[in-house]
Amino acid sequence: MPNLGKADRAFLAERVLPNLGADRDDVAIGPAHGVDFGLLDLDGTALAVATDPISILPALGFERAGRFALDFVLADVAVSGLAPSHLAISFTLPPEMDDESFSRVWEAIHDEADDLGVSIVTGHTARYSGCSFPWVGGATAFGVGAHADVIRPDGARVGDDLLVTNGPAVETVGLLATLFPDAIGLDEPTVSTAQARLDEAACVRDAMTASAAGGVHAMHDATECGLYGAFCEVAASAGVRLDVATDGIPIRPGVRATCDALDIDPWTAGTGGTLVIAVDPDHTADVRDALESEGTAVGVAGSVERGSGVVVDGAEISHPDVDPAWAAYEELAAASDRDRAAGE
Repeated sequence: MPNLGKADRAFLAERVLPNLGADRDDVAIGPAHGVDFGLLDLDGTALAVATDPISILPALGFERAGRFALDFVLADVAVSGLAPSHLAISFTLPPEMDDESFSRVWEAIHDEADDLGVSIVTGHTARYSGCSFPWVGGATAFGVGAHADVIRPDGARVGDDLLVTNGPAVETVGLLATLFPDAIGLDEPTVSTAQARLDEAACVRDAMTASAAGGVHAMHDATECGLYGAFCEVAASAGVRLDVATDGIPIRPGVRATCDALDIDPWTAGTGGTLVIAVDPDHTADVRDALESEGTAVGVAGSVERGSGVVVDGAEISHPDVDPAWAAYEELAAASDRDRAAGE
């Protein structure tokens, strides 16, 4: 059975990237493994584009689920350095989602988009049999601006400092502790602390703050396969080596305890909302101060060097084959279903 989650580099190279439709001169950055966004050149104007699925988890509450879904979609444009400005969104709703529930999701998306200056310009909304939570559609985000303001995904330069916000596994820990609080096997205060990490699994504002501080050469949102995956993707796209020391990376409260309880490696677990930032050392303090002034935990994780690959705490790592959060989610969901059936 194929691994769950995003397709790996080999799959993309063999089956996707050789077949990309027409070859157009206005495509400045096209699809590549680990690259968050595409870039178009429209008569001298830069247009960053990114597409992602819409995930709605009712257990989060529909308002919170809507905000979470929107930030996930907008993040891949935000790391371009261009503020997300427009959104096209398609909902393929399960029949059991009633009008009131959808309205709560949609109003939350509207409120967050309005606050971020994002206009929803087109979409599709329908219910279809066979559709089910959490995957209920998809969306494409856009950011418009000057080419000089674009932070390229392959832009990490030798000599850059490497910053990391929030640290490993905040998304995985926050989601699993919220969805399955009774199944993790931890005391209530620890579970509550872990649940709070979900509010940190958002990076649009952090990306805008970092880019405005100046000197940022590359940004990457550490989603599936976590920080180890993100480090490998940043290094491969730029053709550099990353030297990383984990003691410089923030570890948020509740992360270690939850990952230990679930036997999850926090460094390879999905952590949407965590940014890996390559920055000119002359601007490191500016970027760090700007993020900390907004309440975001950030640390200097290492440096960009000549060569290739990623070295963490003196040992070379490779891109994880699979994100352990998928198996943990399936196991917890199955246990929850069994407990619910037993109680009926």
